[in-house]
Amino acid sequence: MGAASAADHEHPETQGDPETGTRTVRRNPNARAQRMGCDICVVGSGAAGISAALEAAKLGRKVVLVDGLPSLGGQAVNSIIGTYCGLYSNGTHGYQFTHGIADDILRDLGAQDKALFYRHGPITTVVYYDEIALSRWVETNVEKAGITVLLGAIMRNVERDGRRIKSLELVTRYGDVIVEATGFVDATGDAALAFQAGFECRESAGHPVYGTQMVVVENIDEEAHPTRDEMRLRMEEKGDEYGLLRRNAVSFVIPGRRIAALNMTHTETPLEPLAMSKSALSGKNQADLAVRFLREQFPACFRQAKVRAYGMPGIRQTRWIAGRHQLTLDEVRSGHRHHDAIGRTAWPVELHDTDKGYVWQSFPPEHVHYVPLGSLIPHEGDNLIAAGRCIDADLAALSSVRVMGPCMAMGAAAAHALDLAGSGSVNQIDIGSLQKRLSDNLDRQDAPWEIRV
Repeated sequence: MGAASAADHEHPETQGDPETGTRTVRRNPNARAQRMGCDICVVGSGAAGISAALEAAKLGRKVVLVDGLPSLGGQAVNSIIGTYCGLYSNGTHGYQFTHGIADDILRDLGAQDKALFYRHGPITTVVYYDEIALSRWVETNVEKAGITVLLGAIMRNVERDGRRIKSLELVTRYGDVIVEATGFVDATGDAALAFQAGFECRESAGHPVYGTQMVVVENIDEEAHPTRDEMRLRMEEKGDEYGLLRRNAVSFVIPGRRIAALNMTHTETPLEPLAMSKSALSGKNQADLAVRFLREQFPACFRQAKVRAYGMPGIRQTRWIAGRHQLTLDEVRSGHRHHDAIGRTAWPVELHDTDKGYVWQSFPPEHVHYVPLGSLIPHEGDNLIAAGRCIDADLAALSSVRVMGPCMAMGAAAAHALDLAGSGSVNQIDIGSLQKRLSDNLDRQDAPWEIRV
């Protein structure tokens, strides 16, 4: 046998069968996990997580962004929610509550053809967005910010030292990774990081909160689209005939695109793995029934409708942290401004606690309610902040602050609080300094519609 060439020594990993271009491999049972270090590790890349990651990067922090899916964007992209809610004060042309990345998204997507549409009223302003455009915005801006991204990564273990999280042990299909950080953001939606770390968490006790299987249909006749009341009345009349659980449908249409995003289902969102898997399939079956209902009951609009995309299961509320402060329904209704407020909204109480409908309690045009920092900080932790739908609030209060407008404000607050804390405790930062940084999300009241529309 001849001697090995220099190339073989320099690149031994390329050795194999030159005829087939393959090599034989076997898993090394003693392989060590790859280690990564950073200032701030954000787990979850939805509205709250992306806001936290981009804001931390702007502050000059080294950021690692982790998500269990193989793509960024969280539910905003992958569940095709399709609407920015809670971003504006009430009234037909209210002012903007949350800035930061919200400004960047509205500017950049607004410059694209039919990527954004503003629906003013009757209660507030809701912004419809194209999920593909948003997906690419997230990906390109995360790359530009120099954020290290780890996708398809599931937490196996969390290492703690008393009140501080030290590292996350993550498993991917390509090998294990350990992420060490000074501070962590739990933007998982289900408080997965706090729960895995062994911190006390909350769940609904015998009071289910339903999710939604979103579906996008194309080839509709926009001019013939029924009103919400027409759809609701027909669903109440014909719902049993079609096997529909929910009776109050919402169909979002972006003018000029001949598509509609359908929010017409109610699906269970259990925290048990087999039950959740079953529910995911059930949700798509419900979506198919809803599309059939629309085709047959509103043929002028939906006769030619074709499903373009099914979102991943849309989840509203499942598990959340036990924080220093639990936001209450009374505080939401009264518009109480907490001494440590970090964000605001006026979104209604929207509690999906029955299979056929949901509680909807809206507020007057002047109403504002606030999110306190204490609801973002686990009472047992010093370097972990929750952001998004897993902050501490009672069931009804959480239903009014878990939408994307205030979630982006929470992400920004998490980044700034961890930046101020450094290697110390988020429980000891100066609230005045934090609120000065977040003043746009607490006090600013401009709404230059002539520029944004």
